[in-house]
Amino acid sequence: MRKDLLSIDDLTAEEARELLSLAGRLKSGAAEHSLPGKTLALVFEKPSLRTRVTFEVGMTQLGGHAIYLSMQDIGLGQRESVSDVAQNLSRWVDGIAARTFAHQSAVELGEHSSIPVINALSDHEHPCQALADVLTLQERSKGLSGLSLAYVGDGNNVCHSLLLLAALLGMDMRVATPTSYEPNAGVLERAKALAEQSGGSVLLTDDPALAVAQADAVYTDVWASMGDEHEAEARAEVFRPYQVNSALFGLAKPTAVAMHCLPAHRGDEITGEVLDGPHSVVLDQAENRLHAQKAVLVSLLGG
Repeated sequence: MRKDLLSIDDLTAEEARELLSLAGRLKSGAAEHSLPGKTLALVFEKPSLRTRVTFEVGMTQLGGHAIYLSMQDIGLGQRESVSDVAQNLSRWVDGIAARTFAHQSAVELGEHSSIPVINALSDHEHPCQALADVLTLQERSKGLSGLSLAYVGDGNNVCHSLLLLAALLGMDMRVATPTSYEPNAGVLERAKALAEQSGGSVLLTDDPALAVAQADAVYTDVWASMGDEHEAEARAEVFRPYQVNSALFGLAKPTAVAMHCLPAHRGDEITGEVLDGPHSVVLDQAENRLHAQKAVLVSLLGG
């Protein structure tokens, strides 16, 4: 792997499969990997439940330690420049997990640090979430190649990472978004190129029924991500036809799973009937954040 994991596009297909395999072994209790004496700095501009807890617990379980640094602690790019923060942390800790508003902040941390930087969420990508999601799907299928994943809603950071990882691994990725809320054009083109190499496919549509039809998994996320809350009311009107409810989910395969990265707004992007129903794997996804991130930590910090 490269020094940093800022994007799914930093991984080759082989590296992605190796990470998923390692995550599975770590989840099963394998103890051959550890990070004794290693310290991870959590540089977080946004609030967090799953990301903070799973990185802290992951480092503890691997024999290391994590230090949480909020926006109030360091004022990334305000109280101190991103480059100065990166260079200082490089003298003290062994890695940085950065949860930032601007993706460029994570990129700059990587450019100016001599230690690995992990994108723990930015406005452009959420690679750790996508790895956990695909690990969850892998646990329930004979293979990822040809597996169909329908993403319904906003073409946001989670959508970007899922597009890239699904295409990299030969999956059938279908994205349904309203007009003007499509995923980034560059990410979409990159995903299509990866799919051509892997034998996967990428579909972008404004028809949620088309995306969900006979899908193996149906995924959604909040309609207004952190930083877009001021658009929540306007977005609610636009996205209402994209709600994952029993009628829409019923178009998928009978064995399909319902997915959400959480936190969820029941009654908006997904109904409680689906989110809390027998097909939901949202808590498995949340648990797998721990195992996927431990695999990333071992791969990047274990050298």
